[in-house]
Amino acid sequence: MIDRERFPVDPWRLTETSYTHDGVSETLFAVGNGYLGLRGNHIEGRGAHEHGTFINGLHETWPIRHAEQAYGFAEVGQTIVNAPDAKIMRIYVDDEPISFEDAEVRDYERALDMRTGVLSRSFVWETPSGKQIRIRDERLVSFEERHLAILRLEITVENADAPVTISCQLLNRQDGGDVYGGAPTATQKAGFDPRKTEKITERVLLPAEFWQDGLRSALSYQVADSGMTLAVVADHVITTDNEYSARSLIEADIAKNVFRVQAKAGIPIAITKLVSYHTSRGVPAHELVDRCRRSLDRAAVEGIPAQFTRQKEWLDAFWERTDVVVEGHDDLQQAIRWCLFQLAQAAARADGNGVPAKGVSGSGYSGHYFWDTEIYVLPFLTYTNPQWARNALRARVLMLPAARRRAAQLNEAGALFPWRTINGEEASAYYAAGTAQYHINADVSFALGKYVRATGDEHFMRSEGADILVETARLWATLGFWRGANGDASFHIHGVTGPDEYTTVVNDNLFTNVMARYNLRYAARVVREIQQDDPRAYAKIVERTGLDAGEPDAWDHAAEAINIPFSESLGIHPQDAMFLERELWDLEHTPDTQRPLLLHFHPLVIYRFQVLKQADVVLALFLQGNHFTAEEKRADFDYYDPLTTGDSTLSAVVQAILAAEVGYQGLARKYFEQSLFVDLGDLHHNASDGVHVASAGGVWSALVSGFGGMRDHGGELSFDPRLPADWPSLSFPMQWQGSTLQVTITRDELRVVVREGEPVPFAVRGVDHVATRGADAVVALADQGPVVPGRPTLRQLEDARRDDGTRISASVPVVTTTMPVITYVED
Repeated sequence: MIDRERFPVDPWRLTETSYTHDGVSETLFAVGNGYLGLRGNHIEGRGAHEHGTFINGLHETWPIRHAEQAYGFAEVGQTIVNAPDAKIMRIYVDDEPISFEDAEVRDYERALDMRTGVLSRSFVWETPSGKQIRIRDERLVSFEERHLAILRLEITVENADAPVTISCQLLNRQDGGDVYGGAPTATQKAGFDPRKTEKITERVLLPAEFWQDGLRSALSYQVADSGMTLAVVADHVITTDNEYSARSLIEADIAKNVFRVQAKAGIPIAITKLVSYHTSRGVPAHELVDRCRRSLDRAAVEGIPAQFTRQKEWLDAFWERTDVVVEGHDDLQQAIRWCLFQLAQAAARADGNGVPAKGVSGSGYSGHYFWDTEIYVLPFLTYTNPQWARNALRARVLMLPAARRRAAQLNEAGALFPWRTINGEEASAYYAAGTAQYHINADVSFALGKYVRATGDEHFMRSEGADILVETARLWATLGFWRGANGDASFHIHGVTGPDEYTTVVNDNLFTNVMARYNLRYAARVVREIQQDDPRAYAKIVERTGLDAGEPDAWDHAAEAINIPFSESLGIHPQDAMFLERELWDLEHTPDTQRPLLLHFHPLVIYRFQVLKQADVVLALFLQGNHFTAEEKRADFDYYDPLTTGDSTLSAVVQAILAAEVGYQGLARKYFEQSLFVDLGDLHHNASDGVHVASAGGVWSALVSGFGGMRDHGGELSFDPRLPADWPSLSFPMQWQGSTLQVTITRDELRVVVREGEPVPFAVRGVDHVATRGADAVVALADQGPVVPGRPTLRQLEDARRDDGTRISASVPVVTTTMPVITYVED
């Protein structure tokens, strides 16, 4: 799955042993903090897939032009903006630039150290004249100082004297491209792929203030249509015993600080570049310039070494809270830590913004926030870094006004969260796989419920979170409808799309109904509890939302009657009311050249078949597992697994969890490794567009909830482990209601240690236990759960029949170019 000659195994570092500037390596070696991200471009600043500097929330808007307009379609698109590039530190020796293509390079190594948070690169470059230059550069985006990045470069001419020039630049690539050739990122063309960012051909960043003061450069802009503002200021510090001179150039789209050094053999040249970025949705650009100056002044007073020390200390604490250890498998350990590190880089300093699907590592999916955050990223945040989870949920609170407007536009009460967005407005131009995914409402409410139950943060619920529950429950109450009479009446939800985007606009999608049921019940329960326990907070909720006293009863009534589809003949839960009416897509005989399906088949072709882009029913079985029996889970998994393409990176992690639970332990391991190496092995051939952050979050869930068997249904912590046969142990920390736990699983026992906090009750396979500080809870394990060999296949469905008795058949859509022969027969 990964080239081990190029990327050797190291449990704490991702190391590259040969030079490359492909898009995947730019993603793998990106550094960020959740607010600011620098792609892994080389400092020479020439060849690249995407010269990327991304800031969470910095975006441009543009009118969506639908071929055929209709009322309520999303009208304004949003796409992340490529901020001015501060990574450039070009090196010239004897006036010749470093050229990896033409010159001899030895001892090359680039490494992302996940203990220090520093990206480093070192090599020896031999010029055509035989001069050997040792070069080392480092890059840090600070977790402590949200707006700060540091780049360090050290150059030593080892065997001769030579003139050395270093050109440090700030460059607006969004609009200005590169003086060395290559189009601006905004106008690069690519083949059809809906996962890539939209391209804007007009000027995006309108220059505001720009100046040079000594070795300090400043550029600032206003984003043309969205009105956002941006400033970047860079300081330069040169340290050398060689003679040197400095000159500068400042224009609206470029700032240069050029150092000309008369280098003596063996005497190093060190240049440090401190860079600060600030953005805003309502502050003038000149104010942001001042903020950048203050950020740099503070860093200068503290000292550059202190920033690297603080980064290391921050990561020490991070790994103490999050490190999942698989004993005896350094190759897996390296990939696990890389995934967890990506979650920190995507979410740590989002600070009230959402978590983009690509974090700040690339422009894929246009920098949008999706349901990915709530279902795949929030579990990791909630159980390891609760403050980050709270910040992410606040981003949804801030979206409520726009969500209320969107619900009204679709003739519903309450609020409808956008399917994809940056600024809170719906940005999905294809409603069938966008707006119709109403389950986003339940996903947000589900994540909120998990967070509050796991942390006990009732203040957040009463001050802000309850508004989300009220408004989302209202939407379900008006979107759904009653059918039948008296005691046989049932509640239905029609015209929606579930997580599986290969089946759209359906009736009674199982996932949607199951999650809506949770949403309705939880909203009713929380409102009643607040009314009883905190009348003042309840009054404020009523004031903010206009809550009627009868609404909770109506929500409960709908939840109890919601339709949960079930096929008696097949013994499974249909994905939706009509799903079983379709024929099966024979994935086993679909050539790899036609994968992923969305790039090779019209949506209407896909929609006519039973075929899944990603786990749908299976995801419901995991999230709401306490509402399904073990037999139902096994039957559903057996049916849907052979129909799931895995075209979505969100799929394998969920299938790994359920495969482990129902007994397909070998298959669970296979799915886990697919998710683990999605980016490191570029398994979906689009890692060049940025990290799959949700898949990285799913890796944590697969480890803790899949192999660790952790569940917390109803706010009660439990474990039912499924340790893979060749893993001696699995150990992970987690936060639970203010206490810090360490859970360790071996083949024979499960041990829970309370490192800090109050005693923690939990259950293992239905038996209650309590762990207290100073008294580990050790539970003997007779086994690691059921073991089922192989995996489900379509052959199991050969004689399957629908409830009406018709047989289900499987095929692959093919196009025939041969005209049929028509024979006419006279009467």
